[in-house]
Amino acid sequence: MTAAVRVLLADDHAVMRAGFRMILESSPGITVVGEAATGAQAVAEASRLRPDVICMDVQMPDMDGLEATRRITADPVSTSSIVIVTTFDRDDYLFQALAAGASGFLLKNAGPEELITAVRVAAAGDALLAPAVTKRVIERFALGADASPAEHSPAGYSRVQLPAASPAADAAGGAVVADAAVALTDRESEVLRLLADARSNAEIATALFIGEATVKTHVSNVLQKLGVRDRVAAVVWAHRHGLA
Repeated sequence: MTAAVRVLLADDHAVMRAGFRMILESSPGITVVGEAATGAQAVAEASRLRPDVICMDVQMPDMDGLEATRRITADPVSTSSIVIVTTFDRDDYLFQALAAGASGFLLKNAGPEELITAVRVAAAGDALLAPAVTKRVIERFALGADASPAEHSPAGYSRVQLPAASPAADAAGGAVVADAAVALTDRESEVLRLLADARSNAEIATALFIGEATVKTHVSNVLQKLGVRDRVAAVVWAHRHGLA
């Protein structure tokens, strides 16, 4: 049997936490193991409970959710995935959350099924980026090296610099060569294109008729070859290099 997904809820509103708990625990295989009302409590509870997923609000007393996310993801022992759940659809929150290491960004007006899906996706190690959010991330990163950080980057956000070379097909091996340092196999290129289409590992596995474990291996290889730290940067790389 698959172990239940263990969730920590971090939100300063008790009613909101109670609602999230009711929604999540109505779904088989998800259990809420703890709650936190402040950012500082979220950091402490994350260290104590080691949950699989943390649903993190942004605006909280003591310490906001963005700083809490940075501290949790900086913990070398932590394996928790963090989904930001906020009322505010603000670009500065979105980009700072991703820069802090969050695995997803969800608005509180999302439906119950979206919250459940967000937790399951994060627990599976996938990034939760809906197509509309993906587009905003791509637009921000695609400003490129010529863009001024002061003009285009939110406060506290370090813009990732990506290579600007154009991809070309390697006639000999069928690999996609983005630049002299990157060569993806045909299968890795397919996986990257599907990542850029905001597909989860499960959806990629279904599309390519392969197992999820194989997909994870391909994703890991793609990230390593591209020299990026996460799926978000890989998606941006794919769009900037014409693979999506």
